[in-house]
Amino acid sequence: MEMNQNRLKKSILFSYAATAIPLAMLGLPLYIYLPTFYAQNVGLSVTLVGLILFFSRLTDVVTDPLVGLYSDRFGTKYGKRKPFMLLGSILLAISFYALIHPPEDHVEIWLLIFSMLIYLGWSIVSIPYLAWSAEMTSNYHEKTRLSAARELFTIIGVLAALLIPYLYSVAESADKSLDILYTAFLVALFFMLPFTLIGIKESSVKPSKHISFRDIRILWEKIPSLSRLQSAFTLNSLANALPATLFLFFVQLVLEEESKTGPLLLLYFASGIVGLPFWTMLSKKIGKRKSWQTSMLLASAAFIFVPFLGSGDFLWFALITFVSGLSLGADMALPSSIQADVVQKIDNQKTSYSGILFGIWAMLTKFALAFAVGLGFVILGVVGFEPEAPTPLALNTLALLYGGAPVLFKMMAFWIMRGYRETV
Repeated sequence: MEMNQNRLKKSILFSYAATAIPLAMLGLPLYIYLPTFYAQNVGLSVTLVGLILFFSRLTDVVTDPLVGLYSDRFGTKYGKRKPFMLLGSILLAISFYALIHPPEDHVEIWLLIFSMLIYLGWSIVSIPYLAWSAEMTSNYHEKTRLSAARELFTIIGVLAALLIPYLYSVAESADKSLDILYTAFLVALFFMLPFTLIGIKESSVKPSKHISFRDIRILWEKIPSLSRLQSAFTLNSLANALPATLFLFFVQLVLEEESKTGPLLLLYFASGIVGLPFWTMLSKKIGKRKSWQTSMLLASAAFIFVPFLGSGDFLWFALITFVSGLSLGADMALPSSIQADVVQKIDNQKTSYSGILFGIWAMLTKFALAFAVGLGFVILGVVGFEPEAPTPLALNTLALLYGGAPVLFKMMAFWIMRGYRETV
């Protein structure tokens, strides 16, 4: 698909977005269930799990930019993005299986090695995948449609991952849920990845041979809005990652509504689907930056009440979940679309920066997730948090980490984006 100003066909949107479904079905168990699985079912301490996952995700600081760099330099008759996505998918399938079937001995090393490998596989798939979106069209609003289609399919994949354990009546068992989700991931990958690899032709942008990290530093100096956008994105991602990491503990121990975790997650992501068309429409009227900031304010206005909730406040929490979920679509679609706009302005026919810039983008996402796990689990460990018998201090700390800290981070991101200037 050559870069052009024309409206993208629905078949192109579908083919591109298809891969988002299996990636999302993998992401939910990794970011929400896996830490709890190793802490409760395997028997590792929450502090140790947090530190291991933090370190393994921290390796993405090195690997993500490198994957982006080499995907820009790569070139075959099959394209420069597609071979990476195929290779990464194989690594994902192998590593996911290993993670959910740990041995009896040396579990800590096993978790470290295969969590590093699965994050590497994710990078090899997702970075070329994201970079491709900046090369498919040069139209400001079409990039939003492309991102919105991808994130809509992401939410569909998340909803599927939420519902499947309930459909098979294994939702109460973490190990059985992970096993069935692994099978569902393989099926989705087998059927959806070919739509992306076969259904779309790559851009004619030639592989870059000379780009270096020094060039990126020069870009940051020449284009201050790039570093401003990346800083705000990191803080906003951290604000979203903390509740995701601590969700199960908060619902089980603070609200005391363990049986409602599935319906609450379903409500959250369903409201994300409801809100996505609104944010797409609003971005056409007031711009992507202002629309994203509006979503930050909406989520913060709802979430600021979370630390005051306790047992018996399920309906209030459900309302907060729905309102904050409306902002999900904006958080998923708009920042990456703004990044694609920046990449589009930087790229030319001789040099492609898409891969390395989206590699840095992915690195920031994973750094936020890593920091959330490290921050959340380590602080809980310091206050003596034990899931079986939490103290009042531990519960109050959990509530503040879950509901208070995200508002602070979102307001910091909002403030940083005040100085961002976008041109259509």
